[in-house]
Amino acid sequence: MLKVFADRGGTFTDIVAVTDNQVIINKLSRYPERFLIVTLPNQQWIIVYKLLSENPEQYQDAAIQGIRDIMGIPSNEPIPSEVIEVVKMGTTVATNALLERKGDRVVLLITKGFKDALRIGYQNRPNIFARHIVLPTMLYEEVIEIDERYDAKGNELISVAIQQVKNYLQAVYKTGIKSCAIVFMHSDRYPKHEQQIAQLALTIGFTQISVSHQVSPLMKLVSRGDTTVVDAYLTPILRRYVNQVASQLPGVKLMFMKSDGGLVAAEQFQGKDSILSGPAGGIVGAVQTSKRAGFELVITFDMGGTSTDVAHFKGEYERQLDSEIAGARMRVPVLAINTIAAGGGSVLFFDGSSYRVGPKSAGSNPGPACYRRGGPLAVTDANVMLGKIHPQYFPYVFGIDGNLPLDKDIVTQKFTQLTQDIQAATLNDCTPEEVAAGFIAIAVENMANAIKKISLQRGYDVSQYVLCCFGGAGGQVACLIADTLGMKKIFLHPYAGVLSAYGMGLADVRAIREGGVEQPLIQGLISKLQQLMKSLETQARNEIDELRSQIKIVRKVNLKYEETNSTLTVNFADDVVLMRQQFEAEHKSRYGFIQLEKTLIVESVSVEVIQKMETPEEPLIIRTRPLNEAPASVEIVRMFSTNRWYDTPVYRREDLQPEDSINGPAIVVEKISTIVVEPNWQARLTERNHLILERL
Repeated sequence: MLKVFADRGGTFTDIVAVTDNQVIINKLSRYPERFLIVTLPNQQWIIVYKLLSENPEQYQDAAIQGIRDIMGIPSNEPIPSEVIEVVKMGTTVATNALLERKGDRVVLLITKGFKDALRIGYQNRPNIFARHIVLPTMLYEEVIEIDERYDAKGNELISVAIQQVKNYLQAVYKTGIKSCAIVFMHSDRYPKHEQQIAQLALTIGFTQISVSHQVSPLMKLVSRGDTTVVDAYLTPILRRYVNQVASQLPGVKLMFMKSDGGLVAAEQFQGKDSILSGPAGGIVGAVQTSKRAGFELVITFDMGGTSTDVAHFKGEYERQLDSEIAGARMRVPVLAINTIAAGGGSVLFFDGSSYRVGPKSAGSNPGPACYRRGGPLAVTDANVMLGKIHPQYFPYVFGIDGNLPLDKDIVTQKFTQLTQDIQAATLNDCTPEEVAAGFIAIAVENMANAIKKISLQRGYDVSQYVLCCFGGAGGQVACLIADTLGMKKIFLHPYAGVLSAYGMGLADVRAIREGGVEQPLIQGLISKLQQLMKSLETQARNEIDELRSQIKIVRKVNLKYEETNSTLTVNFADDVVLMRQQFEAEHKSRYGFIQLEKTLIVESVSVEVIQKMETPEEPLIIRTRPLNEAPASVEIVRMFSTNRWYDTPVYRREDLQPEDSINGPAIVVEKISTIVVEPNWQARLTERNHLILERL
């Protein structure tokens, strides 16, 4: 049988497959440059494979093509789905549709008098001094105001005029809009009117009906409305993508990663849950592999071609309820991931007085200058200039026929030209390698600031944490990032280059349900909360196929001080004093003070049902060389670091054995990434094939 874990990223689609089929392995072993094969205990293998996400001349969908390539099936034959046990994947389909504003046409139905409520939003001004304010484009195309109203106590003030609404909906349906979002005042508690209209829309023929009391059953019209519109805008696109994948794999169990770090069956995958589907796989992969390596306090650092994602882990996944992604506000639990536009493809330029890195990216087409497509100088080029990336150890996939190495000459030429421009403008004497190092220092500073935002600024001491580095470009700057933050340990997994895909295979099935409360936290409220949580748990369990594994329940309460707006999440307890203590400890750590005289308000509660999944094992490796024999380097290259050139040994990852340790400066190359060990750092390999870098 074959289990497939796939992550469709912006540039590459990564695939990790687990199989016990010797025939597949024998076939793939003939192409060691394309497939990485790792032997597991109990007669199983892991196959790692990367291919471009967009390649319209060759294939329609990268994940399906990856499965074909692994099984050796040509594109005109059906995939024998009986040999595939499960496919678990993360996808950027919805994220890209949101970024490019290519979702489905949506009509918004909202209570009369609130036509522009979502457009006005909360009137926050991110750039306080901007004279020309550009509002984000709204995702809905039409608005219908419905004359209906409940008051806050649940009394019906105006009932729905069914025939009138029917006429409105039919008129809109005729213009070709098939997706609707229904958002009424107070419907999080009194949903009867929304249910009536949803029923109407269904009979008229709307194919996507997102109803606010189901999508986001919490107070606040604006955030509930925004989330419902996002769901109506993206779910149809997601449905089409899911159906397209499912049609190629009839009868195969298909699961998708949600933004909260849990897996869900394909038919229950919704637009609102899919925005961080890919990065969430990376966080799960980083956290689970770090736990296996014995680390409990982790900063995850995922550096790809376009962006870098960082997250903080201290015993449990951190989620946030309110988020804004690509100009769209949402109120659903998503993993707390901080993303910045800095990656291997971030463009470098000099603006006349200072060095700038990003936020523009060279992408994969044209890509950085060294990709042989006439691209601009990017972070990857700076590492080539500094001798941290050497063309002979990078895949030969460049040039018109896709078979040439990186172009080092164009990099040297462009940096020399840039250095002359900088000297002319600033009268500073500098060399091309010093200029390249300056750009890298700025990129590192940007990424370190992203980590400070999720750690130091929230009261966590990062020097106690391990930096779990992954993504194609992570290993090139790991030591520099750790130095900037005062971190002493870095962890690199053998599948670090494809950890987001591997994370799909390490994830559990999760279902989260929330309910609004908005009442003071007193002992008398506890029984009410327990009742609410019981019903939320029932709803969540219905989403999960519980027959065959252990279930874990996590209950959380979102608390805030009266008359304030920022909530903190604590574990639910039967004792009010205990919850108050948890809240105060967190408040003190985050904001530096507590207010003893203020009443605590329970804003909402959440129940998470977790179903444990079988996950792939990792092999232990055995040392075969004598202990006193050091690993042999492949060659000595020149590398520029700490303002001077070093003669630097290059090692292949597969030549290293447990207990080997290498002192920097050194470079470790592997099939899917390059790891730079800076001076004053030491790399050590463990019996689990983990590379641990420590500051000397």
